[in-house]
Amino acid sequence: MLNETSRLIARQFWSSTFRSGVVYPILGLWLLMVAYAAYSGWKSYTTHNHIRSHYQQTARESWENNPDKHPHRMAHYGSFAFRLKHPLSMFDFGLESFTGNAVFLEAHKQNSVNFSEASFSTGLLRFGEISLAMLLQVILPLIIFFLGFSAVAAEREHETLRMILSQGVSWKEVLMGKSLGLTVLALLFFLPVVLITFLLLLFSEGEVLATTDGWLRFSGIVISYVLFLIITSVVTVLISAASKSSKGALVKLLAVWLFLIVLLPRTTQALGSYVYPAPSRVEFEANTEEELIQIGDSHNPDDPHFNALKDSLLSVYQVSSVKELPFNYSGFVMREGERISAEIYNRHLESLHRTYQQQNRFTQLTALINPYVAVKTVSMALAGTDFTSYRDFQQQAETYRYQLAQTMNELQMELISNRAPAPGEGPYAISRQYWSEFPDFEYEWPALRFASLGTVVRGGGWSWVALLIWGVASVGMLTYQAKRAKVF
Repeated sequence: MLNETSRLIARQFWSSTFRSGVVYPILGLWLLMVAYAAYSGWKSYTTHNHIRSHYQQTARESWENNPDKHPHRMAHYGSFAFRLKHPLSMFDFGLESFTGNAVFLEAHKQNSVNFSEASFSTGLLRFGEISLAMLLQVILPLIIFFLGFSAVAAEREHETLRMILSQGVSWKEVLMGKSLGLTVLALLFFLPVVLITFLLLLFSEGEVLATTDGWLRFSGIVISYVLFLIITSVVTVLISAASKSSKGALVKLLAVWLFLIVLLPRTTQALGSYVYPAPSRVEFEANTEEELIQIGDSHNPDDPHFNALKDSLLSVYQVSSVKELPFNYSGFVMREGERISAEIYNRHLESLHRTYQQQNRFTQLTALINPYVAVKTVSMALAGTDFTSYRDFQQQAETYRYQLAQTMNELQMELISNRAPAPGEGPYAISRQYWSEFPDFEYEWPALRFASLGTVVRGGGWSWVALLIWGVASVGMLTYQAKRAKVF
C-alpha cells in the first residue's frame, strides 16, 4: 500500500519537522511530563498498597487476638477487606481514585466500599490526574495536531502542492506519505511511555509480566494506543488536506479536540445519569431493609417467617421445644437469616449495577464516533482499573463475608447448647482456635484470576469494535479524500 513515493514524502515530512526545530522543546516538555506521571503512578501504587497491606494485616491480628467467646459475637465483630492496586494502575489510574478501597465485613449486613481518594480530595480531582494514560489520551493528540496541522495546508499555501502533483505524484500518495510521517513522529513520543511502563511493571511487586495474562494486557495496551495514534495522525492530515489554510486547519483541529475529549464525554455522562437515575445510598439501603423486614427478620422473635420455620423444625424432628433439637436453634436461625439477607442485598446490588451499566452505555456508544472514548475504555479494562474490576473486588469481599458469617453460624449450631447456662457458669464460648483457623481475606488481582481475557474484553464493550472500525475507516477516509481533494 505504501510505495516508494509515499515513503519519500514521509521522510521529507519527518526531516522538515526536525529541521524547523519546533519539535525539540515539545519533546523535552513531553519527557518531563512522562517522568512526572511515571513517578506519580509508581508512588501512588507502592504507597497505597503498602498502607492497605499493613491495615489488612492489622485487621487480621485483631481478629486472631480475640479471646474465647460466642461465635455469633465473632460474626458481628467482623473483619476488613482492602483492595490492592493492580500494577498496571501505575499506567492508567482509571476509576481507582473514585471507587472505594476498603469494606467492613460483618454478619447480616453488606456494607458499601468506602475510603476513596476522591472523598478526601478537593474538587480539582474531577479535572483528572496526570497519569501516563492521560498524557497519551489528552495531551499527545494536541501535540499531533500541532505538529501536523500544516502537513498539507502549508503545501497549498506555498503553492508547492501543485508542483508535487504535476510531477506525477497522486493525492493518495501525498496523504499516505504525510500520514506515515506524522504517525512515526507520534510513535517517537509514545516510545518512552512504553519503555518506562515496561520497567515499572518489571520491577513491580505484583510481577505482572511473569504471567501470560500480564503480557497480554501490556501488549493489548501498546497495540490499542498505536492504533489510536494512527487514527489521530490520519484525521490530522485529512483535516489539513481539507482546509484552505494552515490557520483554518489548526482551528478545526482544536475544535475537534475540545468537542471529542472535553465536551462529548461529559455530556453523555450527564445524559446517562439523567435518563437512568440511580438511587442514593440512603434510598438503596432503605429499599433493601424494607424488603428484608417483609420477608423475614431473624432478630425478631415474633417474625412470622421464622415462627413458621420453627414449627416445621419441631415437626420434622418430632420434639416439643427447640431445646430438644440436636443443634443450636439460634445458630440455625442466624444462618437462615444470613442467607435471606444476602440474597436480597445481592439482588438489589445487581439492579444498581445494571443502572450504572445503562448510564455507561451512553458514553460507550459514542466510541463509534469518538476514538478517545474507545481507547480510554479499552485502556482502563486492560489496566484493571475499570468498573468491571471494581465489581470483581466487591464480589470477592461479599463471598468472603458470607463464608465468614456462615462459618460462625455453623460453629454455633454445632458447639453451642440450646439450654441456657447454669447460674454462675457464664455465657457459652468456644475456643479462639476456630476463628484463628479461618483464612484471611486475600484480594486477587483480576489478571491472576482470569484464565483468558474474556472478562476484560466484555468490560471494554463497544470500544474494542470501535477502535477496529476507526482503524479501517481511516484508510477508507484517506482513499475518499484522495479522490475529491483539490489543489486550491
